[in-house]
Amino acid sequence: MTPKPLRRALLGLAAAGLLYGPAASWAAPDYPNKPVTIIVPFPAGGGTDVIFRSVQQRLQAALGVSVIIDNRSGAGGTVGTGFGAKANPDGYTLVAATTSTIASADAVYPKLPYDPIKDLVPVGTIGTTPFVLVVTPSLEARDVKGFIDYAKAHPQALNYGSIGNGSLSHLAGELFKQRTGIEMTHVPYRGAAPAQADLMAGQIQALFDNPPALLAQVRGGRMRALAISEPSAGFDGVPTFEQAGIKDFKPQLWYGLMAPAATPQPVVQRLRAALDTALRDPALRADMLAKGVTPWNVQPDVFLAQIRGDIKLWGGIARSVKARAD
Repeated sequence: MTPKPLRRALLGLAAAGLLYGPAASWAAPDYPNKPVTIIVPFPAGGGTDVIFRSVQQRLQAALGVSVIIDNRSGAGGTVGTGFGAKANPDGYTLVAATTSTIASADAVYPKLPYDPIKDLVPVGTIGTTPFVLVVTPSLEARDVKGFIDYAKAHPQALNYGSIGNGSLSHLAGELFKQRTGIEMTHVPYRGAAPAQADLMAGQIQALFDNPPALLAQVRGGRMRALAISEPSAGFDGVPTFEQAGIKDFKPQLWYGLMAPAATPQPVVQRLRAALDTALRDPALRADMLAKGVTPWNVQPDVFLAQIRGDIKLWGGIARSVKARAD
C-alpha cells in the first residue's frame, strides 16, 4: 500500500496536471486504430477541399489508417466547423480550418456555433495563398499607382466585387481602402464565378481573390492583375503590393488542421508528427505550389499566435465596416 504522505503528494501532482501531463503516452497508446475523419466545411471541388485532398493521402500514410474527407458545407464554412468543434475529442474527427472560418467568422456571423479559441486546438498549418488585385481590361490603370491615382481623380467611380459580404475578398478590399486612402463601392456576389463574370463585362472594375480562381482568366487577357500579396506560381512578373509601394498590406488565406479543444495532448502531438511527415513530401509540396498554395508548416503555438493576430485584424476590419454575412 502506498504510504499516506506519498499518496497525498501523487494526488496533488495529478490535480496540478504534472503527473499526467502532455507527455503521458498512456492516454492513447494505440492511437490511431481506426479511420480519422477531416471535416472540410466547404463543398467538394472547392479550393479548401482540393488542398486537403492533396494532403489526405500523405497524412494517411503517416498515420497508418484511412483518412476520410467529410464535406459539410453551409454558412461560409461555419456549419461544418461548428460540427467538428463539437465532435468527440478523441482525435478521430478533425477540422479543416481557414482564415475565414477561424479568424473573421466571429465578427461577420452574429450567432457563430463555436468559439475559434475555446472550442478548437491547433494541430498545424498546411499552406497559404495570397490575394491578387485584378481589374477589368477596359480600366486605364496599368499598375497599382495608376489605380490609386484613378480612384482619387474619380471619387466613387470604382466598384469592387467580392465573393460575399464578410468574405476575405470583401475585407481585403476594405483593408486596401484603409491603407491607400481611396474610396471604392463594395458589390457583394454569391461566389467567385458571378463576380468574375461582371468584372470581365466591366460591370465592376476591381476584385480581390486568390490565384487559383483567377489564373485562367488573367492568362486569357480577360482581366488584368495589378499586384499580389506574395509571389505565386503563374503570376510571374506581377509585383507584390509592397513592391508597388503599399506598406502593411499582405492579405492571405491560410489552411490549417485543428481538433476539438479537449483532445488529449499526446493525440495532438501524434497528429502533429504525422502532418510534419506529410508536408515534407516533395511531391505534395510541388502539387500545392502548382495549385497556387505556398506550403507553410509551423508549430501549434505559432499557428495559435497567427490565429489571434488575424482575429484582431480581420475581425476589427469587419466590425469597422459593419460587415455581416448574407
